[in-house]
Amino acid sequence: MIADFHFLRPWWLFALLAAPLLVRLIGRRTDIRSRWEGMIAPHLLNHLLIDRGGSHRFRPVHLTAALIAVAAVAAAGPTWEREYPPFVEDMAPLAIAIDLTATMNATDVSPTRLERAKLKVQDILDLRKGARTALFAYAGSAHMVLPLTDDAALARTYLAALSPGIMPVEGKDTAKALESVEAGLANETVPGTILFLTDGVERKAFKAFEQYKGRNDLMVLGIGTVEGGPVKTADGGYLTDASGARVHARLDIDALKALQGSSKVQIATVTLDDSDVRWIVRRIQSAFSAKVAEGQTRWRDAGWWLTIPIALFAALWFRRGWMVRWAGFLLVAGLTLSGGRAEAAESRFSALWFTPDQQGRRAFERSEFQDAAAHFADPAWRGVALYRAGRFQDAIDAFAQEDTAESYYNQGNALMHLDKPKKAIAAYQQALKLRPGWAEAKANLALAEKRNRQKEKQEEEEEQEQGSDLPPDQIQIDEKGEKGKQGLVQAGEQTADMWMRNIQVSPADLLARKFAIEAKEGER
Repeated sequence: MIADFHFLRPWWLFALLAAPLLVRLIGRRTDIRSRWEGMIAPHLLNHLLIDRGGSHRFRPVHLTAALIAVAAVAAAGPTWEREYPPFVEDMAPLAIAIDLTATMNATDVSPTRLERAKLKVQDILDLRKGARTALFAYAGSAHMVLPLTDDAALARTYLAALSPGIMPVEGKDTAKALESVEAGLANETVPGTILFLTDGVERKAFKAFEQYKGRNDLMVLGIGTVEGGPVKTADGGYLTDASGARVHARLDIDALKALQGSSKVQIATVTLDDSDVRWIVRRIQSAFSAKVAEGQTRWRDAGWWLTIPIALFAALWFRRGWMVRWAGFLLVAGLTLSGGRAEAAESRFSALWFTPDQQGRRAFERSEFQDAAAHFADPAWRGVALYRAGRFQDAIDAFAQEDTAESYYNQGNALMHLDKPKKAIAAYQQALKLRPGWAEAKANLALAEKRNRQKEKQEEEEEQEQGSDLPPDQIQIDEKGEKGKQGLVQAGEQTADMWMRNIQVSPADLLARKFAIEAKEGER
C-alpha cells in the first residue's frame, strides 16, 4: 500500500510554497521592529516597543497558511489504492458470433445445433440482465446483426431470424468473423468478451487467434457431438454430397483442443443443462475484472478526507476580532483548491450570491451563451441565449413558452435560420396581430414571404426533373444507394392497410438484404 502511494495531481503541491511565503510577507508587514529599525537606535527601540512577543502569537495568517497547505495536499489527490467501478459484470460488453454454415443445422444436438445455440444465447441474456450484448453472424462472410444493446427483447427478435439461408457467401471464415467483431468493439472504453458459437474452427483460422493482440477475451462454445448427425436443409430434407449420400457432420474436438493449446482462447462444449452458460457468464465477469485491474481502473482519490480539517480550520474564523476579509479569501481559496477546477469553484461561489437569471446574465455578457442558457430561468432570456448559441430549435421551444409579440417575432427569426419560411410567416403574422404596425416584424415578414416563394419554386422544379424520367406506376431502386431518383406511385384503389402490408419486411429478409449488400461492397 505504501509503495503505491502517490498524488493524482502533483502539480497542486506547488501551492504549498504559498503558505510560508504568505506568513513571511504578512509577518514583515506587521513587524513594528522592522519598520523602525532604520529610524531609531536599537538600544532605544527595545524600550519603545510595547508588545515584544507579538510576532510569536498565533494569528489569522498562520491559520490561513495551514489551510492553504492542507487544501493543496487535498487538491493534489493523495491515493494508494485503486477504485473499481461498481457493477463490473453489467459493464462488460459481450459480442456473440454465431456460426451460420449449413452444418449448424445438424440434428445430433436436438432440435438442431443452431436452435440449441439460440437457446444458449437467450439463457446468457437472462443471466446478464441490463448488460450490453452484440450479435454477429458469419459463414463465408461476417456481418453485424445487432450492435451492443441492453434491449434483450430486440436481441431475441433478430436472434430468431438467423439461419444459414440469409448468408450471402457459403463456406466458413472464422478469421474474418474475429476481425469483424473486433472492429465492432473498437470504440468501447472497457474490455469485453468475444464468444463464438460454432460447430468447429477451421485450422487455417488458428493463426488469427494465435496472433490476436486485442484486449478482449476470446471464448468458443463448441456445439455438436463427436458422433455427429445428418444436416437438415431449408425444405425439410437432408443435405447430401455429390454421390447422393447424406452429409454426416461431426464436431472436431481435437481441433478445438489444439486451438486452446496454441492460443489464449477458452474452449467449452455445449451441455444439456445450463452449466455451460453459467461458466460463460462467470468467465465474462472474471476476465473483465482482470482486464480492469491491469490498468482500466482509476485510483481512489483520498483527498476529500482532508475536507474535514479544512472545515475545522474554517470554524476558527468565527473567533471574535479576526478580520472578515480573511474569511472571504479562505472561502474562495478553499473552494478553488478542493474543487480542482477554478471554473467549477467560481460557479459554486456565484450560486451562493446570485439568482439563476443573474448568473445567466453575467455569462451572457461574457458571450458564454451556452452557459447562459443553462442558467436562465426566464424563457425569453433563455431563448435569446440559445439563439445566440446557434441552437435555433431549442430557442424556438424557449420562446414558445410566452404568448407575446416579441416571442412570436423571435420564433420567426429562428425559423428563418432553419430555412422554414412558411412557419416563419405564421409567426411574424401573429406578432403583428399582437403588435400592429411593428416595422421590424413587417420587414422580416416580407423577407420570409419572398424566401417562401423561392423555395416553393425550387421544389417544384426539382419534382419536375425527378419525375420526368420515370414512367407511372413504377419505382426504381438504386442498388448502390446513391444518385437515386424518386418517382410517384399511382395508388388507385389501394387502401392504407394494403399499403402497410406490402411494405412489411421480416427481420430475416432485412438481414439477408443487408448481408448481401455488405458482401457485394466487400468484393469491390
